[in-house]
Amino acid sequence: MYSCEGIVPDMKGRRIRLRRMETEDAEAMLACWSDPAATAFLDMPVMHSAEDAKALIEWLQGLAEQDEAIRWGIEITETGQLIGSCGFNIWQLEGAFRGEFGCELGSRYWGKGYMTEAAELVAAFGYTSMGLNRIEAFVDSRNKRACRWFAKNGYMREGVLRDYRHTSGGYVDAVVFSRLRKEWNTL
Repeated sequence: MYSCEGIVPDMKGRRIRLRRMETEDAEAMLACWSDPAATAFLDMPVMHSAEDAKALIEWLQGLAEQDEAIRWGIEITETGQLIGSCGFNIWQLEGAFRGEFGCELGSRYWGKGYMTEAAELVAAFGYTSMGLNRIEAFVDSRNKRACRWFAKNGYMREGVLRDYRHTSGGYVDAVVFSRLRKEWNTL
């Protein structure tokens, strides 16, 4: 059975590389994590400094070491620029074999296919290396762009969890999307 043990393997796509984020990446990730458009629907604290980003990177590394989450930095191969992150916020193998996909990308990189490429690398890793059967995402219902993206990329809209999250603006619904291994194999 899969165990992360803090190992975040490098994966290469056509234009991007997914890699472990290091504390030296704090400035680059601050650009993404402090981007109001990129974080508008994320349940995360506002980033004010590279120290804030460094603390989040260290926290994500700790989660990987405890087998609770795995997160990759998304790097443009041609420039070496880190532009966002993605991975499994949680996973459950025994009895479920599922993982929850989460991601964010700096808004200046939207619409260029980077997240689609990154998500496919993560899905391949999840289905083949981790043995997942189901990848799911819980999307803030106000995030119409993300809802369209998941539907376009082979995820099935399963329904809405009403008042699922509490935000500074009150309770919000979450739209549930999923893609099964047997559906991924046919794409």
